[in-house]
Amino acid sequence: MKMNNRSFLWVFSVMIILSSCKSEEKKPETKKRPNFLFVLVDDQSPFDLQVYDPKSILETPVISKLASEGTVIETAHHMGSMNGAVCTPSRHMIMTGRTLWHLPPSAEFQKNTAPHELDKQTIGAVFNRAGYNTMRTCKKGNSYPGANEQFTVVHDATKRGGTEETGSAWHSKQVLEYLGDREKVKEENPFFIYFGFSHPHDTRDGTPELLEKYGAVNHTDKNSLPPASDKQPPLQDNYLEAHPFFHGHPELRDEERVSGVWKNRDEQTVRNELGREYACSENIDIQLGKVLKKLEAMGELDNTYIVYTSDHGMSIGRHGLMGKQNLYEHTWRVPMIIKGPGLPSGKRTKGNVYLLDVLPTLCDLAGIEIPETVEGTSFKPVLEGEKEIVRDVLYGVYCGGTKPGMRTVKKDDWKLIKYDVMEGAVRETQLFNLAENPNEYIKEHNKEGEMLTNLADNPKYVDKLAEMEALLLAEMEAHDDPYRLWDQQSSKTK
Repeated sequence: MKMNNRSFLWVFSVMIILSSCKSEEKKPETKKRPNFLFVLVDDQSPFDLQVYDPKSILETPVISKLASEGTVIETAHHMGSMNGAVCTPSRHMIMTGRTLWHLPPSAEFQKNTAPHELDKQTIGAVFNRAGYNTMRTCKKGNSYPGANEQFTVVHDATKRGGTEETGSAWHSKQVLEYLGDREKVKEENPFFIYFGFSHPHDTRDGTPELLEKYGAVNHTDKNSLPPASDKQPPLQDNYLEAHPFFHGHPELRDEERVSGVWKNRDEQTVRNELGREYACSENIDIQLGKVLKKLEAMGELDNTYIVYTSDHGMSIGRHGLMGKQNLYEHTWRVPMIIKGPGLPSGKRTKGNVYLLDVLPTLCDLAGIEIPETVEGTSFKPVLEGEKEIVRDVLYGVYCGGTKPGMRTVKKDDWKLIKYDVMEGAVRETQLFNLAENPNEYIKEHNKEGEMLTNLADNPKYVDKLAEMEALLLAEMEAHDDPYRLWDQQSSKTK
């Protein structure tokens, strides 16, 4: 049968349409890969933030909004430190995803910065290989140089002043300029930005207007006290004028030489220093807000995972201490807030995570293979509501002063802290029920109620004490802790 021109054209048109449909079916919609903004502040207790302590007068609206739109991890910790610069091993653990006693030598010996095989298994290197554009800004020093240099763009400097150029605004400027450069060249590769700050670590020279807001001054005279002000933050509930026994680190800088504080623990000094801390923390909030606003203007905010945390907590008067070299909750715990595509909003979950779980979690969220060197655990299932916790037991160390130092273990509501320092001159045990005594009050706080103190010497809890002692030793052995405390029996004693 002969086909006329009109029929031929009709059949040809149908074939083209069908072919086009099949072609379109073969092209699945490409999902845009997520971006990452990892925000790390230096020396911040979670309890400074209203997110964790509603009574705090610190105003951080950007961080609070981030929490309301994302997920708050209630129980996040750094694992600890084997030296006085707690920042250093903490940042090694973040970068490598490895436990405290399995880190490169530079975690313990800051000057030992020779290349190490783990350098290439750290955050920057991992995300570079996965096709991400990586950028970093943070403080210099007390960090992990071998990991820091893996980022493609690096703008590091320690900025602890009270001006745009000398303070936290400098770090936000680096990120804003980086994002601006991406915009100019219409960069399509996803980004990983390590957005670090040098504050609120001392010296806490806040901006003049924020120091005024919190009634604080940059006090520099060792022979006088800073002025009192009604604007200053109130003392923390677990404030003490002195810790009841020596922490075991002679001439520790954080306890003796912080500018504006030194060895003073009186109310005026502590409240002024809290005001300085809050001034620096609110400025961080302001700078974070600038970056989030830029991401929104670029249309990237909804496709960006934002992680907010700190390298460790801080005392500033709590328990009569000033620094980060202890294992009370205000110092051992860190803030952890995460928002991103597909994650629930306004959620709080227990978590039981370490900072060393960050790398595997970021890989999991990005769909990147987790390096075999990683020892941490992804808490993506916690973020997605499949689990409440990553692990049942948490173990912590401070081994920066006299050895063996301090150890802690926590399970459910119970927490044990042990001190073995000063060549055996200080040997103390503390047992707390955190459900009943979340501030870890000790007898010097003079609180009423059987549970609002150290329970280690209470005969009612002798069985619980024995259980926690055994659990601590098991955790020390499991994590290859090279030391043993005075009352522990083990073949691995150092």
